[in-house]
Amino acid sequence: MIKKLKETWRTSRYRIGVAVFGVVLLCALCFLINYMYRQKRAVEMYGRLQAVSQIKAEIKEQEETAAQEKEEDSLFPYRENNIDFKELSNLNEDIFAWIEIPGTLVSYPVLQHPTDDSYYLNHTAEHAEGLPGSIYSERIHPKDFSAVHTVLYGHNMKNGSMFGSLHDYENMDKLTEAPYIYIYLPGHTLVYEIFAAVRFSDAYLPYYCDYGDKEALSAFIDEIRKSPGNVNPAVEVSCESKILTLSTCIGDSPTERFLVVGVLIGDYES
Repeated sequence: MIKKLKETWRTSRYRIGVAVFGVVLLCALCFLINYMYRQKRAVEMYGRLQAVSQIKAEIKEQEETAAQEKEEDSLFPYRENNIDFKELSNLNEDIFAWIEIPGTLVSYPVLQHPTDDSYYLNHTAEHAEGLPGSIYSERIHPKDFSAVHTVLYGHNMKNGSMFGSLHDYENMDKLTEAPYIYIYLPGHTLVYEIFAAVRFSDAYLPYYCDYGDKEALSAFIDEIRKSPGNVNPAVEVSCESKILTLSTCIGDSPTERFLVVGVLIGDYES
């Protein structure tokens, strides 16, 4: 009798264990399917935005002539601003700019939430929660990029999307192959030349120093130039410059951030 009870108990434990394992496996499978679905939706959404607002491959002959003339007189390749901000605003009124780095995968809308600075860390431009989030700035930064130092944030996605491809600048050759950051705004375009791609602390950059103080700004620029990574010494940066920093994570170093830093060299109407 006792032997039979023990066998029954072992059988019950086995069945319970199998049932628990099945429930855990099912939950994990559901989570994985949901995660992959949200990732697929986000990729498709940003693909649609890029298709709607991409720089047109074929430009009218008159526009090509004008672009060539402008480029001959400038320090950087001229790019037409064909972003449809009205259509983007219909999608999400928090979209206020578009960032493109020719030679990388970076070509995305830039957003700023009116009340929650961390909202777009975990929400797409369609307000879908979760990765890959969005490229965004915080309320401390004016939307016209008039601040002395503006910081944009984006996730370091493994597939290179969002700010994942910024890590290409860990190769020094990338600084010369793809040196320009274009910020498209309604009616005009800002151009930054990248002078540094470095590892930096995870300090909160908007309050890192008083950027309005020329000595403090010069010290910050020097610190960036001396940080581990790649720097182009030929790019001139001074305490009179306006700086744009693109910040993303470093997978194996949670206490550091990878920064791609550029200096404003152009601002033209378009």
